[in-house]
Amino acid sequence: MAVYTQVPAEALAAFLRRYDGVGDLVSAKGIAEGVENSNYLVDTTASRFILTLYEKRVDAGDLPFFLDLLDHLATRGLPVPPAVKDRDGVAIQTLEGRPACLIRFLTGVSLTQPTPDQAQTAGAALGRLHAAAADFAGTRANSLGVADWRPLLERCGADLDTVAPGLFARIDSALAAVEAAWPHDLPHSVIHADLFPDNVLMLGAEVTGLIDFYFACRDIRAYDVAVMHTSWAFDPAGSPLSGVGPALVSGYDATFGLSDAERAALPVLAKGACIRFLLTRAWDWLNTPADALVTRKDPLAYLRRLDWYDAHAGAFA
Repeated sequence: MAVYTQVPAEALAAFLRRYDGVGDLVSAKGIAEGVENSNYLVDTTASRFILTLYEKRVDAGDLPFFLDLLDHLATRGLPVPPAVKDRDGVAIQTLEGRPACLIRFLTGVSLTQPTPDQAQTAGAALGRLHAAAADFAGTRANSLGVADWRPLLERCGADLDTVAPGLFARIDSALAAVEAAWPHDLPHSVIHADLFPDNVLMLGAEVTGLIDFYFACRDIRAYDVAVMHTSWAFDPAGSPLSGVGPALVSGYDATFGLSDAERAALPVLAKGACIRFLLTRAWDWLNTPADALVTRKDPLAYLRRLDWYDAHAGAFA
């Protein structure tokens, strides 16, 4: 989440009048966390909502897929936030020249350093997500899948070396190894593809919300587990958290299951996830507007994770 597009109070108040039962505007506060869209915490006389304005990285043509997926998962009992429809039954609106949705607020907090118990619960939640999405008919290609990482590396180019000396060559070499070993024949399904701790809301060890589905797509199912491992098993600086990674994989395996082939592929899938998030963080680090209300994330935290996976080949055994 972030704020790139400013929304005047008068425009937001008029926007809310498109809906029945959401109440009148009381307050709105921009949310700085994240880098993808503009987000506001909106309080009304009736309830609390998240207002999301979709910026350039999110293709407006993909929004029906995301929103249909949220509706599908919600009807199967998952704690996800479906968009609110206006009095004409429309979920996708336009506000300040951007596609926009009003989204129901979910309680809970996102974690900075999860415990093994919390990671196990979160892994189980991913397993339930995969089970619930198994009969979802929608499809969307992964816009940041393995075939997209080298073009992104080339776009970042030599500027990567301003983030850290020699970073371009390091990632070029690591990516070549990942591309050669990528397990294209593993089972595919709808995946979240970005289930970081800040996209899981929790109260204690209970998952109360799974949010931010704007990278959801069809891709290798076990890649979702690898993405979670890279983000949950380390602190924000990239140092490993004791017991968290095994607990997360155990929770997923107990709920949905991992085949021997999927488990064997997790190291290369995790290295690929490290490269993907390092590159997108680096791109944002190099290109985020100076006046945007955005918390930029350290690309080198993912370099440290990549180094850890290189040194711990048996981490998923």
